Amino acid sequence: MQALTQWLDRGFRVLLVGLMASMVAAVCWQVISRYALNDPAAWTEEMARFLLMWIGLLGACYAYREGQHLGVDLFPKSLSPARYRVWALCAHSLVILFSVMVLLIGGGRLVYLTASLNQTSAALGVPMSWIYMSLPLCGVMMIVYALDAMLHPEQPSTEGVMIDG
Repeated sequence: MQALTQWLDRGFRVLLVGLMASMVAAVCWQVISRYALNDPAAWTEEMARFLLMWIGLLGACYAYREGQHLGVDLFPKSLSPARYRVWALCAHSLVILFSVMVLLIGGGRLVYLTASLNQTSAALGVPMSWIYMSLPLCGVMMIVYALDAMLHPEQPSTEGVMIDG
């Protein structure tokens, strides 16, 4: 399982960098075509929006895997190691439940509906089912990462990230 998740981690990093570079290129081209050429490209805004959706969902999976997602850790850090494992098991179980119900089932239905209606995007003409495929894909990845975290639990960190405000 760890070999699979390590392989997925490398793939995610490459994919996320590629998606981000594509989004930056699309936005740069939009600015150049609008202000330098006085002929704005119609497809760039839609492409950037779809790429941002994919980056957000896949980035959330990767952040969850790395333990860098947003969370309040004051209570879990005060638990004993045995209770922390129970707490983490419950938290990962809730992630799996959410991933199955919302991302897999809900996202899968959305993909099926848009595919059966042959819905395409306005500017790019891309099937919307391809765009919405990020939801079930993210669901599968979150489940894999949650199962890996359940099989290989980590001890709570005593360090925290301080945000100055």
